[in-house]
Formats: sequence, C-alpha cells, structure tokens
Amino acid sequence: MSFHCFHVLRQRLVLRSMRAWPAFTSPTPVFPPAPSRALTSLRRPRPRVPTCSATPSHRGARGLATRRSVVPDGTVHPLKADVSPGAGAEPCATVPVDDAGRVLLKNMTLLELERWVEHDMGHKKFRARQLWRWLYKSDKLVATFEEMTDLSKDFREMLKDTARIDAIVVDKVHESEDGTKKVTFRLDAGGVIETVLIPTEGRTTVCVSSQWGCALNCQFCFTGRTGFRRSLTQGEIVDQVVQAKRFFEQGDMGRVCNVVFMGEGEPAHNIDNVLRAIDVMLDTKGLDFSHNKITVSTSGLIPEIKRLAQESKANLAVSLHATNNELRSWLMPINRKYPVEELMQTLRDVFPRQAARQQKVFFQYVMLKGVNDSLVDAKELLRLTAGVPCKVNLIHFNSHEGTEFEASDEGTMLAFQDFLVKKGMTVTIRKSRGDDKMMACGQLGKLGPRQAPRMKVPGKFEHLVKARAA
Repeated sequence: MSFHCFHVLRQRLVLRSMRAWPAFTSPTPVFPPAPSRALTSLRRPRPRVPTCSATPSHRGARGLATRRSVVPDGTVHPLKADVSPGAGAEPCATVPVDDAGRVLLKNMTLLELERWVEHDMGHKKFRARQLWRWLYKSDKLVATFEEMTDLSKDFREMLKDTARIDAIVVDKVHESEDGTKKVTFRLDAGGVIETVLIPTEGRTTVCVSSQWGCALNCQFCFTGRTGFRRSLTQGEIVDQVVQAKRFFEQGDMGRVCNVVFMGEGEPAHNIDNVLRAIDVMLDTKGLDFSHNKITVSTSGLIPEIKRLAQESKANLAVSLHATNNELRSWLMPINRKYPVEELMQTLRDVFPRQAARQQKVFFQYVMLKGVNDSLVDAKELLRLTAGVPCKVNLIHFNSHEGTEFEASDEGTMLAFQDFLVKKGMTVTIRKSRGDDKMMACGQLGKLGPRQAPRMKVPGKFEHLVKARAA
C-alpha cells in the first residue's frame, strides 16, 4: 500500500471517529448511545411470581369465607369464618338470618360485620365499627336503629329493613329474697332459656346459658333432667350479657363485670359458639371484659378442654363432684367416656396455662349427704388432684322436686374444707343464691313431657336413695 493510500485511509478513520464522538471539544459532554439490544438480552430476567386462587390480587387483602357447618352434636352453626389471607375474595355468600330473612347482627364477629357492611350493604368499613360500638359499648347497648344517631338516615333505614339487633327477647324477670334475679328469654323457634344475675357488693355476675337444656344428665342437677333441646348461637349467648347490662346495670344491681358459663347446658358441647361469644365479650371495641372475669365451666370433655386452653384466655372450671370412677360415672355419666384419671392427667398437662394468666384450675364439688362428703372422700380428693394446680369450690346442694339427694349440713362442709386446707389446698365454700326461687346452681330449666332417664344406683348407695324416696 502506497503512502498516499495509507494517508487517505487514516483520514477517513479519524473523520469517522469524530462523527461518532463529536463532544470532545464541546463544553457540554455528550455520552455515547446506549448499548445495543443484543447486549441487554444477556441480562438475567426478573422472575415472575406465580399467582393462584389462594393469592389475593391486591396487596394486603384478607378474605372471609363462610360456610354452614355441622358439629358432632348435630347442631348447625350458620356462620363459620375461615379468616386467612385470600380465603375467599368475594363477599360473604352466607350470613346468619332469622326465619324472616333478617340478618342477625350479634351472630357476627367484627370482621364478618365489616365484610357484610362493605359488600352486601355497599357502605364503608368504618360504618361497621360504628354499628359495633352501638351494639356493645356499655354507654350504648341500643335496642333500635333509630338510637344510632351518628349513622346516616339512609343507612339506618337500610338496617331497619334488612337486619335485627336482639337475638332473644325478655320474657319474665323473677327476683329472690336475697336480690338475685332470674331472667327468662324467649327463643325464635320456641322455648325459653334462663339467665341469672347475682349482685355482690356493688358488682354483678351474669350466669349465662350455652344451650337450651342439657344432654349430660348429671343425676343431682335439675337442668340435666330436662334433657337437651338445642345449642344456642353466638348471638343468643352474647345477648344474655348485653340485655343484662342494658336493663339492670343502671339500677341497684351494680356494674356487670363477671360472666360465668354455668347456666343451662354444657359449654364444651357448643364449643364453637362459646369461643366466638367469648371473643365478642373480650373485644376492646365493644363489651371489653377482662379475660380474668370470664369463666367457662365444663363437666370434663377432654378434647374441648384442650381446645379452650389453647384458643381462649377465659378461665376454666371443671365440675368434679366425685373422686372415683364408680361414683362419678353414676353422678355424671360423661365420666364413662372421659374417666377421671384421664381428666386429671389432661389438667396436669394444661396447667399452669401458657396462653393465659390462669395458674390453677377451679374444681367444683357439690356436697351430697352420705354420698361424697366424708373425710375419706376428702382424702381421696387430695390424692386424686396431686400434681394438678387447683382451687376447690365446695357447693351446697340445691334441692329440687323429685331428687334422691340431700344437702350436706354446714358442719360436714366445714370439716371437709378444714381437712383440705390443713393439707395446703385452697378451698372455698360457695354460698347458695336464689335457691328459694329455683335460681341457684343446678336448678335452672323446665321439665317437659320427655325427661332424661335416671342412672342405675351403685349398690352401696341404694339404701340412701330408697330412704330418700320413702
């Protein structure tokens, strides 16, 4: 290649480079163009997150799936909530309604109420929270929608046409000489349940029913003789407390601050609705009870005891009433399914409870003359409960028509208590309230045409039963 050709080629290369980089002499630098498309294709692509029906389409969504559910006792609970991320993106397909098609507001939790107000009624969620406060706040507890003054008139009219506040209706109020009151409530499908209000020193305890009747057939209990009709809904349980506060808290009864599930029925047989009702009572936006002020009493259903201990902070009480399987299987037939030794072991495993502050289980022990009130029984009780953190509440037997039992006298109860106290146990004696008007423990309910059968009496107690019958 000649020098001239080489020079021409060099000039062309210089000119080409100057056209590509014109900014060398410019005061404002111009950067080269972006890399070609071929270079960008070498970058690692961003992974795509697969979506499915269980993943909500919008960030932070929480769905509510509702379904009808049948529990082992045959009770149909109309609203069961599965609250989990994305569990049902559509509005509730099923809401609790009465026979007239009106929505039962007290059968819903706050989350379910928010879903219903937003999707079915077409209003904002905060309206549900306003509605919740009108239902459950102590200074409100309204009975009509007209009283909900911070709700718009149109919304109140919609509620009036489609919903219902009270789940039960007051029937009668009975009063004992000691000031105890028994309120009977009418149920929608017929029938009456009973709730007891027990005033003590400026405060009141409400004894609520969890079922209409009872299926356990405890031999010393009048309610057990009435038989089982059906379990109560969440709203029917909660409304006993709401209406007790509404009608009686402003009078001479004092503030309602304690709730005990010791009325009609076995709470553990209706555990789903009992747990839901307790959640409503504990809600700080509503009734706002302390978990230390709510006690659930059970006859010893072991699976439900475990579930209650895990899922609720309410206190647990166990009706014991006997120290061996022979006697307890007669007095409480449920012992045939859950023997007392298994019950004690379960309580040793559960207590002290980790999810709640309850350190000791409350044992209830009704004193029956000549049956379970001797010092031998006291010694057996001490042996049986060894290793179980507990307190013992001795209960005076409240007589009723047709019973084969008698109450232990005061001296026997004091001797029983004294023996256990000297051995280091915490033992109290419960004073009967309202026993003159069939309001006391074991006296609730009404006999119908069909009654629960009487159990076969163990041989060593036959003479007591025959003497009582004579």
